[in-house]
Parts: sequence; structure tokens; C-alpha cells
Amino acid sequence: MKAVIETGGKQYYVEEGSVIYVEKLDAKENDKVKFDKVLMANGVCGTPTLTGAYVEGEVVKNGKNKKIIVYKYNQKKNYHRTQGHRQPYTKVEIKKIVVK
Repeated sequence: MKAVIETGGKQYYVEEGSVIYVEKLDAKENDKVKFDKVLMANGVCGTPTLTGAYVEGEVVKNGKNKKIIVYKYNQKKNYHRTQGHRQPYTKVEIKKIVVK
């Protein structure tokens, strides 16, 4: 079964057994998480979400993504600035998709 869920302001296309990287959740490793905002499951769309449908997963890891460099530059003004940023994430393995 396949579904589209929303978390952290983004939408993810998931199926049972898939692993996704989502915005940081308040959960520790091996905790169970439940996504209630299911937009579509098994070809059935909600308006805007499906009632009674949810996706269960398990937190595999909390961490930070690879560092990206933010570089600002103004030509002819002798100005440049370099700054790094690492976005925190939560790695979740999808265990079960339930549609009622």
C-alpha cells in the first residue's frame, strides 16, 4: 500500500518498509511515531486529508545533514561573508499504513 503524508510542511510519498528523512521530530531512537495527516492512500484522495487514516513508523536516527555553505558577496564593495548551516533531521522507517 502506498500513501502521501504531510509532516514538517512537506509532503512525502511512502510505502511500507520505506525510509524517509523528515524535519526534526521530538522523538528518540526506536520510538514509534504516528503521522495523522494522510493526503492520499491507495489511490483514494482526501479533502484535504483522509479521516481515520494514519501511518506508523519507527525512528531510526536523529542527526544533522551535510553542511551547506551560504556565501554572500557584493561586487566592487569589498564585502563577502561565508556561513555554514546543517539542518537537523529525523530518519523514519515506515512500518504500517492504515486506512479505515
